[in-house]
Amino acid sequence: MNQQPVEGFSKLSKQRKIDWLIKEYLSDDHSYEQILQQYWNADPTLQKLHEEFSENTISNFYMPYGIAPNFLIDGKLLALPMAVEESSVVAAASKSAKFWIDKGGFKTTIINTKKLGHTHFIINVEPHKLQHFFNFKLKKRLFEATEDITKNMRNRGGGILNIRLIDKTADLENYFQLKASFDTVDSMGANFINSCLEQFGRTLREEVANEEAFTSEEKDSIQIVMNILSNFTPDCIVRAEVSCRIEDLKDDSGISNEEFAAKFKRAVTIAEIEPFRATTHNKGVMNGVDAVVIATGNDFRATEACAHAYAAKDGKYTSLTHCTIDDGIFRFWIDLPISVGVVGGLTNLHPLVKFSLALLGKPSAQELMSILAVSGLAQNFAALRSLVTTGIQKGHMKMHLLNILNQLGATDEEKNHFVTYFKDKTVTHHEVISQFNSLRNK
Repeated sequence: MNQQPVEGFSKLSKQRKIDWLIKEYLSDDHSYEQILQQYWNADPTLQKLHEEFSENTISNFYMPYGIAPNFLIDGKLLALPMAVEESSVVAAASKSAKFWIDKGGFKTTIINTKKLGHTHFIINVEPHKLQHFFNFKLKKRLFEATEDITKNMRNRGGGILNIRLIDKTADLENYFQLKASFDTVDSMGANFINSCLEQFGRTLREEVANEEAFTSEEKDSIQIVMNILSNFTPDCIVRAEVSCRIEDLKDDSGISNEEFAAKFKRAVTIAEIEPFRATTHNKGVMNGVDAVVIATGNDFRATEACAHAYAAKDGKYTSLTHCTIDDGIFRFWIDLPISVGVVGGLTNLHPLVKFSLALLGKPSAQELMSILAVSGLAQNFAALRSLVTTGIQKGHMKMHLLNILNQLGATDEEKNHFVTYFKDKTVTHHEVISQFNSLRNK
């Protein structure tokens, strides 16, 4: 193939985009066009809606959409929607929900809902002089200049909470920040926050230019580097937890409740002190979180970035979940920083997102934060429970069995045979292939 650069790709029709891709990259094999078309929505209106979510869309990328039932969260029984392709995630979450349903279920607490954004700027002014300017003039003007932007949000109970001047000159010469905190109520608020910050940048430049206390050189030194929200929201925190007396744990693995509790706590402690383990540990947490985030039309990249930054906030990467055993009480919890919305974005556009939110009882943003934290905690509990008892592969590979058989082109009859065959055996990729070849040879 001798690929050629393309001009104006975004302006081509969908069909012409596909034709170009097949010609340039797929050796004129039009069977690939059939693959793309089979995932188009049969309703042209819905297909057009999906295509307008993003740019240069040529098809839809499907993921399994599953349900994890029996989640008792703050006294309400919920079924959680989960969009995820990884085997055993939905099954593990469901198993945890069932385990805790007769032990009081999951309890949650919203610790805070502040979101943050910054105007990053450079100015060659003495920090104390700039602070005086901020305290007695600029801060008031920033609130005034954004009144039109914040009006609707303020009417809903949100808005700009505070603005601070941050001196970062020890890290970078002449570098300062306007650090603002926001309450965006039921929206994630990215567009609202960024609009406020961009106005901050304009107002800052104007006020510096008009400030009589600054010299002409100081005024000319102002550079607005960028105005942008932060996806690190350490003050937008929800706690989810489970607890019970050790004698009520009743694990079915064949070990005593006391031994199970001790091994479980030790596994969490290892994740707290060992970053290599903490990374995989927290990945398991996010299996549960991201699946519900995607199903509800929120930004899973933002939730991932925030969670991992929070796990490293004290200078060492550590576990997001924690466990204690005190006075015979087993307690397991997570403090999760997460910023999500239930209005705006895709929440009123994507049909399955609308279904997900309706299924959850049309939650507020805070209620959705609680649900997400619970989903992450449940997923982590299931993983640790397997790790300290039967091992992770027994359950995971049984869920993965059908994937392997599908790759091998197994018939329904063969799939049923192997599900029965591995009912009391540990599934491995090698063993499935070996038994499959043996069956076929017979």
